Amino acid sequence: MHGLPGEARRELRRLGRVDLVVGIPSFNNARTVGHVVETVADGVTRYFPGVRGVVVNADGGSADGTPEAAAAARVPEPVRVVCTGYEGIRGKGSAVRAVLEAVQLVGARCCVLVDADLRSIEPWWVQRLAGPVLAGQADYVAPLYVRHKYDGTITNNLAYPMTRALYGPRVRQPIGGEFGVAGALVGRLLAKPVWGSDVARFGVDIWMTTTAVCEGSRVVQARLGVKVHDPRDPAGLGPMFQQVVGTMFSLLAVYPFRWRQVRGSHPVPTVGDPVEAEPEPVPVTVSALVDRFREGQRVHGGVWSRALGADVREQLDRAAELGPAEHLTDRWWARAVYDFAVAFHRDDLDPDAVVAALVPVYFGRVAAFAEQTRELDTAAAEVVVERQAAVFEEEKTRLVTAWERL
Repeated sequence: MHGLPGEARRELRRLGRVDLVVGIPSFNNARTVGHVVETVADGVTRYFPGVRGVVVNADGGSADGTPEAAAAARVPEPVRVVCTGYEGIRGKGSAVRAVLEAVQLVGARCCVLVDADLRSIEPWWVQRLAGPVLAGQADYVAPLYVRHKYDGTITNNLAYPMTRALYGPRVRQPIGGEFGVAGALVGRLLAKPVWGSDVARFGVDIWMTTTAVCEGSRVVQARLGVKVHDPRDPAGLGPMFQQVVGTMFSLLAVYPFRWRQVRGSHPVPTVGDPVEAEPEPVPVTVSALVDRFREGQRVHGGVWSRALGADVREQLDRAAELGPAEHLTDRWWARAVYDFAVAFHRDDLDPDAVVAALVPVYFGRVAAFAEQTRELDTAAAEVVVERQAAVFEEEKTRLVTAWERL
């Protein structure tokens, strides 16, 4: 079964050979998608003259006119725009699959993926994401943004520190949304039997990054400056969190030969000059996060008791009673995450219930992080994020030891 509908496949075949595909997954992004399409098309013609490029908008059934807005975008010759839906599970990952199939169909050397809700995208983003791939210097380009301290809470508190501790490379934005992917890697990604899982939803970014890191791809980061998009309060990120974390935890069983051997971490090569800018503030409702953490203790306490070590369970109870700010520290958070990661693979526990039980602990940790960084600027908050990542490395022996007992 294909993710790219037949009509879109026929349209792409008529284009013939293409060098660069820019894919834009979308869902109800009519307000921003036209600007994104025009900007990336400008980037293709401005920075890669002579390179044949096509923009593929893969939409998830928007009701606000997103495909029409994408199709109406004014793009320079010879860039073409193909607007299509996709087949399979509704979610970002299925849209990415359709884009990757388009890359394979036209034989492109590079694919750039960008989100449809971007307001800060510039034409030079295309150059920084595609340039290293087209020059034969990289297989996978991850984004490196300047983000507000409360934007990207899943990244800051889990995806970045755990990916770094597990596999070694310090990919700062493993679920960033904007990537450059070599055509050869596209083929390997499409061949994986994952498109009926959480990878078809919000798990796709962490899955692509982990696959690239673990299967020997040359990974670099591209400085893109400030990312301004449509952020959401962390209290509303529960479903996305479950899909990302479910994918992360599943990958432990795919690459144990890699992560069990890794100790410490190392920097990733970075391209592009730094961009000095201050990100827009992102709201965070600490009281709502604390309430959801305490509600999680009541609803998921049974899973907590079965999944967690006694030391972690006692600490979570203490944090629920006295408040997470002082008691759900980065060290206790890392220990909890590792215990949940092992529990996800236990035969006597439901993996979906395990991830659901971790969600309120994540809310508690974000509340603690928000209190810890309340008076800090972006740079100072980044120091806190880096310190937490180092703690995940220090606590990794807990994961390795428990995994060996499975």
